[in-house]
Amino acid sequence: MPEFQSHSPEQTAEIAREIAALIPAPAVVQLTGNLGAGKTTLTKSLVEAWGATAADEVSSPTFTLIHEYGEPVAVYHIDLYRLETPAEFYSLGLDEIFDSRARVLIEWGEKFAPLLPKDRWTITIAHAGGDARTITVSRP
Repeated sequence: MPEFQSHSPEQTAEIAREIAALIPAPAVVQLTGNLGAGKTTLTKSLVEAWGATAADEVSSPTFTLIHEYGEPVAVYHIDLYRLETPAEFYSLGLDEIFDSRARVLIEWGEKFAPLLPKDRWTITIAHAGGDARTITVSRP
């Protein structure tokens, strides 16, 4: 699967447009990376590339946990950072979302990887020194 190098948020946005073309709907996408790696920056451009809404309208769902974009919903953006237990995960009712026709982007999905659909995409963003990032797309 592809690996990209980014040296700026603008370059990350360009890479996101390339990645968006690779991922058909419906799809579950686990976004993995440390705090500040650029998951939300990448997400903004993915959502825009898929035509769900403008990048400026996308924000991190850290406190609300789930944002919906598009009419009908074309992209769900989920953040599991604040969840601690499988019971909290199950309380979100994600099975219905996973069964939808939308793309589902999940930040911090690695915390609950065994509970996510096995047939999912994974995008990993890793710091590569300074402002550089390595972005890898894979499937289990």
